[in-house]
Parts: sequence; structure tokens; C-alpha cells
Amino acid sequence: MFTHLHVHTEYSLLDGISRITDLMEAAESHNMSSLAITDHGVLYGAVDFYSAAKAKGINPIIGCEMYEARNSRLIKDSSEKRPYHLTVLAHNNTG
Repeated sequence: MFTHLHVHTEYSLLDGISRITDLMEAAESHNMSSLAITDHGVLYGAVDFYSAAKAKGINPIIGCEMYEARNSRLIKDSSEKRPYHLTVLAHNNTG
């Protein structure tokens, strides 16, 4: 059974195009039992995603693709063009 753990939705600005309703239809048509959301730096779509997944009987995995500052999040260096990414998935309500 395949579970996609790195999905950007319409809420992942400038990087996602997939609408949550379309994702749920695709997951359902491929008999996926679970699916993750990992939008860039935001959790705007988490509630919509959770609700839509539960309605389809799909286990929602809430996640986020976060940015890691090499030095400090307060230092804005124009030479720092490519920040590190860290994909984080919640295991349960604690973390």
C-alpha cells in the first residue's frame, strides 16, 4: 500500500497547485488508505485537508515543509539563496 508523504496543496503558495478535493478523489480512486499534506511553511490547509480526508475514509497525516536557518532566523543574508528544508510529519497530537 502506497502513502504519499510529501504533497503540496493549493495552500503552498508558489509551489502547490493541487486542490484538496482533487487530491481526495485521486487518493480514493487509487485505494490509498492515507495521505500526507506538507505545504511550504504553512498549515493553512490542515483543517480542510483533515475534514476532507476523514469524509473519504482516508487517514490524514498532517505535516509541513519547514525552512531551517543556517545561522539565525533573524539574520537576512542576500547571499543565502537556498535555505535548507525539513519535512516534518505529526505522529500524533503531541508531535
